[in-house]
Amino acid sequence: MIASVRGEVLEIALDHTVIEAAGIGYRLNVTPATLSTLTRGEETRLYTAMIVREDSMTLYGFADTEARDLFGLLQTVSGVGPRLAMAVLAVLEPEALRKALAESNVAALTRVPGIGKRGAERMVVELRDKVNLVPVQSGPPGTPTPVSTPVREQVVEALTGLGFPAKQAEQAIDAVLAEQPAADTSVGLRAALNLLGKNR
Repeated sequence: MIASVRGEVLEIALDHTVIEAAGIGYRLNVTPATLSTLTRGEETRLYTAMIVREDSMTLYGFADTEARDLFGLLQTVSGVGPRLAMAVLAVLEPEALRKALAESNVAALTRVPGIGKRGAERMVVELRDKVNLVPVQSGPPGTPTPVSTPVREQVVEALTGLGFPAKQAEQAIDAVLAEQPAADTSVGLRAALNLLGKNR
């Protein structure tokens, strides 16, 4: 079982990436949010789930263990396979998925292509209690919990409006505010955009 892959990003496509580790190029199916964190030529580590079928072996890559564990949990629902589980995580980031299940938000789940009202209701019934057993991914030990301020909220809202994933937007403004605690919204937004531009 391959649990993670670390190495140079060789290729970034619409739904997958190729990472070279120890001279072998591994093709990993990933979500758009994970793809947006990768840069060709740079080293990265992705946590993986390996699905073995009679006619194929497929690796799925995730930025953290929480997303990987939720991917596995989603497949315990009748009728949900790896492809549909990835579609769920592409539309709903882990925090949004937890919230939708906890609040029985069928409308949020039906935004996922391939999931109808009945399928969403089945997911809520089967996963509502189990989803809290998946550990929430947190930063490295000693990482302070970000404080939500009006500047932080406005910058995150502006960045997500520009198409950046919420998690990436939050990480960028948190890094900026750690350096410049007194930054106002316009300064914070410019600095966060600058940071995100370097990471692309």
